Amino acid sequence: MLLVEDDRSIREVTKLALEQAGFRVTACGDGREGLALFARERFDLVLLDVMLPGVDGLEVCREIRRSHGTPIIMLTARTDTVDVVVGLELGADDYVSKPFQPAELVARVRAALRRGQTTDASAVLCVGEIEIDETAFRSTRAGRELSLTATEFRLLCVLARRPGQVFTREMLLELVWGYEFLGDSRLVNVAIQRLRAKVEDDPAHPVLITTVRGVGYRLKPP
Repeated sequence: MLLVEDDRSIREVTKLALEQAGFRVTACGDGREGLALFARERFDLVLLDVMLPGVDGLEVCREIRRSHGTPIIMLTARTDTVDVVVGLELGADDYVSKPFQPAELVARVRAALRRGQTTDASAVLCVGEIEIDETAFRSTRAGRELSLTATEFRLLCVLARRPGQVFTREMLLELVWGYEFLGDSRLVNVAIQRLRAKVEDDPAHPVLITTVRGVGYRLKPP
């Protein structure tokens, strides 16, 4: 995995903790170097600090998301909700606030890798115009291929397996992100927004992925 963190002490401690957990880690201290490394090598996951010299973490996230669905976890010392939401809207899959416990970070990394590499079924799912081939990691709507991140793809799969069922945010955190208590409902809200932007004709007035006020979300059956 790629770790981009400008604070040397945090970078070294984080790298050591991840290596002790069995991961191979390439680490650097600024955004430009991180993008250069990402362009040269293949990484299963990116850990990305928000506050970086030169090119900040949000811009690095944006650049990676232009062409890659690699799982991204943001590391942030900021407590401002806006910074968290912006990172998620740019395509980050998760975030961890500093200071964090190594065990928590390792758990988040493992959950993100499971999400990116596994699926729960091999059948092709069809809901109206949406068709999902889980083993091929491919989804289309009316024959048009959808460019989804790993998290967006898994979210769509969960909704499509039970069209019409209402999923609470807590259920989606457990089914999509793989944890129940470490999660944040903002992950769900922003992921739904991003998914709607890719599958709805008018994301501002969704008709496929609908909100059940006070409860959660559902994929509307045809």
